[in-house]
Amino acid sequence: MRQIWKTLAFATVGVLALWGGGSAFAGEVVAFDAGQFKAAQAVGKSIVVDVSATWCPTCAAQKPIIEQLAALPDFEDVTVFHVDFDSQKDVVRSLGAFMQSTLIAYKGTDETDRSIGDTDAESIKLLFQSSTRE
Repeated sequence: MRQIWKTLAFATVGVLALWGGGSAFAGEVVAFDAGQFKAAQAVGKSIVVDVSATWCPTCAAQKPIIEQLAALPDFEDVTVFHVDFDSQKDVVRSLGAFMQSTLIAYKGTDETDRSIGDTDAESIKLLFQSSTRE
């Protein structure tokens, strides 16, 4: 089973690499901090919240997709806030995230998209895009 997840993750990274992108345009991927999150929302920033757990195979499959997307020029203004499902239960509850592998997109304070357990690179890209629309 682990080999399937590793293969899926590497294949996904390969597909995303074909899209291009580089770290010169990288969006930020940071640990969740309530103050920084509220400040980013207050100025209307594009945000993706990644609620994940270290033991979760779906989260492991999502991670390289999220990192690759954050590195694309189209998402250079997106801040990805990582929430640890196990140690940040108060944040998980406040976001209404009932499971690990939850991704939530915001444009400022407006939630624009949400997914749970999605490992499809194209649909995660659409989630990122929802945060960048005016």
